[in-house]
Amino acid sequence: MKNKQLHRRDFLGNLSKAGLLGTIGFGLAPAAKAGGLLRQEEPLTEGNHVFTTKPYLQCPTPTSMTIMWMTAKPCYSWVEYGEKGQRDKKAHHLTNGMVEAYERLNKIRLEGLTPGTTYSYQVKSKEITEFQPYKLTYGETIESDVLTFTTPASNPKEVSWLVLNDIHDRPASFAPLVALNKGEHFDYLFLNGDMFDYQTDEQQIVDHLLTPLGDTFSSTTPFIFVRGNHETRGKFRMHLHEYFDTPEHRNYFQYTWGPVHFTVLDTGEDKEDTAPVYAGIVDFDNYRSQQAEWLKQVVKSPAFRNARFRVVMMHIPHYHSGDWHGPMDCRKKFGPIFEQAKIDLLISGHTHKFGVHEAQTDHSYPIVIGGGPKDGNRTLIKVKADQKELNLQMLKDDGSEVGKLNFRSKR
Repeated sequence: MKNKQLHRRDFLGNLSKAGLLGTIGFGLAPAAKAGGLLRQEEPLTEGNHVFTTKPYLQCPTPTSMTIMWMTAKPCYSWVEYGEKGQRDKKAHHLTNGMVEAYERLNKIRLEGLTPGTTYSYQVKSKEITEFQPYKLTYGETIESDVLTFTTPASNPKEVSWLVLNDIHDRPASFAPLVALNKGEHFDYLFLNGDMFDYQTDEQQIVDHLLTPLGDTFSSTTPFIFVRGNHETRGKFRMHLHEYFDTPEHRNYFQYTWGPVHFTVLDTGEDKEDTAPVYAGIVDFDNYRSQQAEWLKQVVKSPAFRNARFRVVMMHIPHYHSGDWHGPMDCRKKFGPIFEQAKIDLLISGHTHKFGVHEAQTDHSYPIVIGGGPKDGNRTLIKVKADQKELNLQMLKDDGSEVGKLNFRSKR
């Protein structure tokens, strides 16, 4: 069978064409069924065999990296990768002894990597035109450009990350906000909630998040996502997590990168669970209680206790965000643990009012709140920490500085 090389110009053109597939539907079969889209047993017969997103990097560690991408048609997909410009290794995704195939959303974890090393990689997807119990027929294979990523060092002396929040279905915001970094190195970008107004379908995730990030950086530098309260809304809300990979494969998690231990919380909704708009299908009070019990164990861990800096990332700040139920429940359940554990910094969004709130009587650590989503109120937060100090700068979308922090490690 002919192997179809996909060059950059063709790749970008195919992404545009892929928008036409929105009326057909693509993605994981359960998501398609839930959204009233294409059924799994109905192979696509319209449109081209193309990538519908560029590869994007998730869940980086010194010895592993997840590569994700999407195709318009069901495929068998794999990654070819290697060091020093070579692509002499191959990885695909196994589940219970079976190679995952006849999928459109691909999530392949590369394991056993060397820390602090640059890898070349290329993703490939071979169309499956027929999948019967005893007969599988392949079509053509498409290939991405050859791309690179670098694994974190095993014990890096510093870490730098960018933070965006409250984009609210404005995909044109990503490129100019990231451009405020002016080409400086960053290890990853953290999306701190409310990238969307609510969850409609898979095409929204592609058009409003994965495509603009892919056009900007995410094929070579990873991003980490935590949802905000708006991502808990809409008919596609249950499937959003399928498009990301996180350190603990859930919506709240922890990880350490160099001198910083990160605790990531999923703050849920901002109103009472009984609010009529939720129609009885949420239970965030219990969910936040569950996270509080988990948090009590996290702050006892050697990774947390030995970190030079202890940083919490969560969408809804528990102070400086009014007295709605969600912030107050976070304050009640998380606040005392933060104080007892002596965290150093909390970064949030949600209020659409950017600000740096220094340590005070209510909270003994600074709380930084990013702005958004309208022009003139959007922000990029830049953070860099080494063994001795942490520096934070918040830039408004016109490039002006609207907040700054600098403090030394207490440990």
